[in-house]
Amino acid sequence: MPTLSRIRLYPIKALDAADVQSAGVLLNGALRHDREFAMMDSDDVYVNGKNKAAVHRLRATYDAALEHVTLAYVQDGQTRQRTFHLRTQFDLMEPWLSRYFAFPITLKQNWCGGHPDDTAAPGPTLISTATLETIATWFPSLSIESLRRRFRANLEISGVPPFWEDRLYGAQGQNVPFAIGDFVFEGTNPCQRCAVPTRDPDTGEIFSGFQKLFMQCRKETLPLWANATRFNHFYRLTVNTRLKSAPQGAVLRTGDPMQFIPN
Repeated sequence: MPTLSRIRLYPIKALDAADVQSAGVLLNGALRHDREFAMMDSDDVYVNGKNKAAVHRLRATYDAALEHVTLAYVQDGQTRQRTFHLRTQFDLMEPWLSRYFAFPITLKQNWCGGHPDDTAAPGPTLISTATLETIATWFPSLSIESLRRRFRANLEISGVPPFWEDRLYGAQGQNVPFAIGDFVFEGTNPCQRCAVPTRDPDTGEIFSGFQKLFMQCRKETLPLWANATRFNHFYRLTVNTRLKSAPQGAVLRTGDPMQFIPN
């Protein structure tokens, strides 16, 4: 049976993840605390791995309540780090980040919807464990955990074959409903990837030829159940979702079963 085996949140957009055993779901479908905060430059543009390689060299770890973050980086062989309260110490965290990036950083919080990349489908992104295991055979030098960090999915599903998640979208405009625990989501599309998966998540070093090899292998292994019309190119992985229904007070939990919902 398809089972939710991992929940991964990214409290600060573009920085490291926090693995949790349960997560609430906001009204717009985003997971509570996922991409709740975002770093912005002076032009009000997101500071992320797509445009700033220094993002990859900045580590973020969180306490269990996701109330505090410890930021750290290595300079001249020395680790420099500081712990901040995420919701009350913007006045301390912003200048610390500004010094690290060497340009002004402003933090923005959106507690009621986060900062999703796909505003039309702001629900959690989803992938299967078997998919990651298969992609690891394309790139023998990369671990499964490295691939998790490169593709940055929120939910991981076990008990299914590789690329099973490609069942979760149809033709353009045809969403596929599915349930995880008490929640009903709709799969909308295979996610178009950016430059981030091509880079080492710790250093930002580019993996030469990553995108070309990925696209070749993705095309060759595209399952029969995938709707090929959604692939104008094959640099797509994970499924974007949006929330369809949720009972009041429910939470997602690892171990929750997953099933399709008849249209």
